[in-house]
Order: sequence, then C-alpha cells, then structure tokens
Amino acid sequence: MKIRFCGAADGVTGSCHLIETDRYKFLLDCGLFQGGRKSEERNRVPFPFNPSEIDFVLLSHAHADHCGRLPLLVKQGFRSQIYCTDATADLADIILRDSAYINQREVEYRNKKNHRLGRKLEEPVYTINDAIEAVKYLSPVFYGQKKEIRDGITVRFNEAGHMLGSSILEIWIDETGKDGKIETTKIVFSGDLGTTGRPILRDPEQIREADAVIMETTYGDRVHPPAASGIRELSEAVQKTIKRGGTVVIPAFAVGRTQDVLYYFNRLYSNDPDFAKTMKDIRVYVDSPMAEAATEVFKKNAQDYDEEARDMLMEGKNPISFENLVFVKDVFESQALNHDSRPKVIISASGMCEAGRIKHHLKHNLWDSRNSVIFVGYQAAGTLGRLIVDGERDIRIFGEPIHIAAEIFNLRGFSGHADREGLFRWITSFNPVPGKIFLVHGEQESKKAFAEYLEKKAGIKPIAVMEESSADLSEGRGLRRVSPDKRSEKLDELISLREKLVKIHHGLEHILYTTTLAADENMTSDRISEIDEIISNLEKDTLNLGSAVTDFGEPEAYQAGEEPK
Repeated sequence: MKIRFCGAADGVTGSCHLIETDRYKFLLDCGLFQGGRKSEERNRVPFPFNPSEIDFVLLSHAHADHCGRLPLLVKQGFRSQIYCTDATADLADIILRDSAYINQREVEYRNKKNHRLGRKLEEPVYTINDAIEAVKYLSPVFYGQKKEIRDGITVRFNEAGHMLGSSILEIWIDETGKDGKIETTKIVFSGDLGTTGRPILRDPEQIREADAVIMETTYGDRVHPPAASGIRELSEAVQKTIKRGGTVVIPAFAVGRTQDVLYYFNRLYSNDPDFAKTMKDIRVYVDSPMAEAATEVFKKNAQDYDEEARDMLMEGKNPISFENLVFVKDVFESQALNHDSRPKVIISASGMCEAGRIKHHLKHNLWDSRNSVIFVGYQAAGTLGRLIVDGERDIRIFGEPIHIAAEIFNLRGFSGHADREGLFRWITSFNPVPGKIFLVHGEQESKKAFAEYLEKKAGIKPIAVMEESSADLSEGRGLRRVSPDKRSEKLDELISLREKLVKIHHGLEHILYTTTLAADENMTSDRISEIDEIISNLEKDTLNLGSAVTDFGEPEAYQAGEEPK
C-alpha cells in the first residue's frame, strides 16, 4: 500500500493524498492551491495521477483548499462517488459554484489586459458547469456510521470540530498479504482539526488506534490565546473603531468563520452591555452571497450543533443572528457601502483577501486612519491578507497603490485550527502510538517545529512531509498491523446496534429542528403528516432496537463477574 502526498505537502493549501492498495486508488481530499498567483498556477499543473482511474474520493470538509479541485478532477475524467457528511455536501455545492464563478470572472478581467497587450488568452481552471457536474457525485454519509464503501474498504466519519460537517476519517483497508491471508490496515486522516470549546460545533473526537495517521499541522508551532480573550479583543476593537467614527472591515471565510463571527456578535449583544450600547444603532453587514447561502446551510444542519447552540434553538433563539444584521443582496448594495460615511461593520469574503468583494472594501477603507481591519483567521504565505498582517504599509489592490493608515488587528483567539497543544493532545490519545505519523498541511517551519516537539515531549518520531512525495506502507518499518477482526458474534451485534442508534439519533435531531423552525411558519397539513410519519417510523425503529437489546442479554464479561473492557 502506498500514500502519495499530492498537495498540502510543502504548504497549507491544496490538500490531496492518493492511497493505492492492491485493488483500489482513492483520494483523501482534492483541494485548491491558494496564496497568490504563483500558488494558484499550481492548480493548472496536471494531476500526478490519471483522474479516470480514481475509484472514489473521501472528502474531509468543504473548504476550498480541501474540495476546490473536485470540478477539475471530474472535468478530466473522474466518474465516481465523493463520500462526505451531509453538511459537507450542502456546503461544497455552494463553495464549488462560487469558486468557479470567481475563477471565471478573474480570467475575464485578466484577458481584457491580455487582449490589449497581444498576449495569449487564459482559460479558467474550470467553469460553473464543471462545478455543477462535480456536485452530482457527492455521496453523504452519517457521522459515526461505519460504512463499507467497497469490498475490503470501510470508512467512518468522525467530528473534527473545524467547520460544519468537517470530519476525521477512519479507513480500514483489507489487502492480501504475502502468505495469502487478509491483513487489515487502518489509516486515520485528521482533515483539519478544530479547537475545543468552539462555538456552534462539537469538539474534535479522539481516535484510539491506527496503523498510520496523516495529520494537519497548520499551527504546530504556536499556542492560541484563550477564546475568551479573543472575544474581549473583538469587542474592544469594534467599539474603539465605531467610537471614532470609523468602519470595521472583517475579512472572513464565507463558510465557517463568518458564522463564528455572527455567533460572537450575538453573544456580545446579549452579554456585554458596553458593546450593546455602542452598537445600538450600528449596522453589521455580511457582504458575501456565499456567506448568506452558507448561513442557511448552517440553519438546515442544526443536528450537527453543539449542546449550547442547540439549546438556544430550542428556546426559539437563532445563535447566528441579531437585530442589526443585514445581508447585502447584490453588487449595487455592496458598492453603496463604500460611499456610506456612517460607522458600520462589514464582514466579507475571502478570508485571505485574495478574491471577492473584500478587496473592494479594503481598497476603499485601508487608507483612512479612522477605520480598522480585524483578521480572525489564518493568512497563508503570499496572500494579500498575510502582507497586511505582517505589517506591510504600502500595497497594491487592482493595480492601484494603497498606503495603509487603518488600524490592523490580528485576533488569534478565533482560529478554527487546533494549536500545538491541541494537536499534541489529539495524536497522543492514540494507544498504542501509530506506526507511522505523517505531518502535512502546514508551512515548513510549523511541521518541523511540531515534529521536534512531539519527539521531545512524547518520544514520538513523526515524518514531516516537506514536498510532494510517496510513502510505502507495505514495507512495515514499524507499522503495526491491525489483525483481522476476531470479535465475538455478540460484540459484532452490539456494533450493528450502534449503527442503528446513529441513524435514529440523526433522524430525531432533524425532526426536532424542523418542528422548531415550523413554530413561526404556516405549516401545511401535508408537511405535518409527513413529519408525523417520520416520527412513527423512528418510534418503530426505537422499539425494535429496545427489543433487540433486551434479547441480547448481559455481556459475557458481566456474567463472569468481571469489569467490562
């Protein structure tokens, strides 16, 4: 078995890893390279494999650096399932269409200049039609459901806590060994790991065993300040700007970070009297069509919320809304914001300031010392956002020189990625330690620093992947094989029951949320009957499950008077 690291190998973006077994070839993610023109040109380089030979894709989450090249994969011949969670499928639909739209618009803009200069015209990496075609192959899977997707390949998606629908993947792969016997190898792919205690989302799940782990190290060289300090800094930065008559510009990823910021504003309005007083008549604009669509997806997938956010919903409160919130509907309203001198807050994408409406807002606001720009997310090397965060005072936007006079805030407490300590806790929770640990999705310094930290603190020697490369797992070299499953029939039955519980849990969560939303709507009789039928089926499944558990009896360990293991 081989792993080929095809992206997020020498940096943070372009997540894509090829797994080759004795029967299959499949991908873990297929994301865009991001970080300026040089990085983005890598999206035009042919894949180091034949897309038509890929049997399936496992998608960890819907951020563009993880899913953004799926339309290109389909354009070049891929024709199979892309497995992901249901929320990821909903969000990927939005992100891929938006990515295609932005790419087409930027190519059109550059081609006007190319045409005038007699240069060769560019083609977009992919079109909206390519994105629409790719979406057709998205195949949703429940969290916690152990699913055999091919003969000899089983997958489970676990909560990663990074964004709505984000997953840690457990993959069991059967291969025929040299002695002719079936050997099972378990690979765990972290995707992007979130922080504990993050709003709306559940905490990342701890995985207990694996033969090989592929894990991200975005912040492997730093420790985040407490989230509470980030909320306080956000409140202070916003109030400071508004009181001097300025505009606050917040670059934020349309999916995930924008909803986080809305949640924090909601909490500040409710719990911070000074903030509520200062912001009483101040409008907060979300200027991103994709962010508005993503916010609707968040509402639709409340079954994936953490307990606090769900409690708010059940009380009839929307955790990502508040009185002064305004979603900008069209480009004319967006342009009008930059001719409005009144104090306000503008939340706009992209989060790294590389594309979209945020560049227009920066162009019109960076030069004014009354204004401020608040960064709440990671800024990759080579991006406009990174230049501003690093203290550059003179930049160019749309070819025009801008001198930065606005106040710049970089709030690290809002990161959607686990820091060094969070990564350390996650990987050291495995018992025993995996035979191979591959560090990806981090800048070179971050991977190197985390590798040294792991060895010093835990005696673990990971492999820091520094470039696009391959690893041969069949050679062993410390790889601990998971022996074929020898569990008793009763334990197998328990696991089957667990799968039923997972399905019932998701069904009940969906019904609870649907009926909560319906409280303020004109619900038709047909819809009420439909909900009643679903509830009846769930009740039937629950009764059948209860009967099965009763018939099952006590586990053998209890019958023998032993402690369960």
